[in-house]
Amino acid sequence: MDCWTCQSNSGARRISPGPTIWQGAYWRVEHAYPVAITGWLVIVLNRHAEALHDLTPAEFAELAHVQARLTRLLHEQLGCEKEYLACYAEAEHFAHIHFHVLAKPKDLPDEFKGGRSFALLKPTEASLVAPEAIQAFCEHWRELLA
Repeated sequence: MDCWTCQSNSGARRISPGPTIWQGAYWRVEHAYPVAITGWLVIVLNRHAEALHDLTPAEFAELAHVQARLTRLLHEQLGCEKEYLACYAEAEHFAHIHFHVLAKPKDLPDEFKGGRSFALLKPTEASLVAPEAIQAFCEHWRELLA
């Protein structure tokens, strides 16, 4: 299977070093990895689909619910200035529908604002968030979303 998201969903090849943060009927929440910022979440469809028009009304309803919960919690827990939300699902091995939800800190440098924030998914060794920090974040957020 060429879909790395499906491999991660099944547990065959996990992307995030942390545990799944939240599991719904149609979606799950993971922490992005590798990444240069804590609080970059990914809402991933449980089944394989590659286009938004393929989602069911029930999938859209649960998606809206989890997006609302996550953006509020990111603001409350991390004090972020804004929350970015994006769905492209076109990178090699990542055509599977997923949404990035990024807590944009108040002090984020201009070079990473807006669409340029995706550069944070290609961190240098020095800027990489340690797997242990992501694990701790995920475990804490599992409790918040339980």
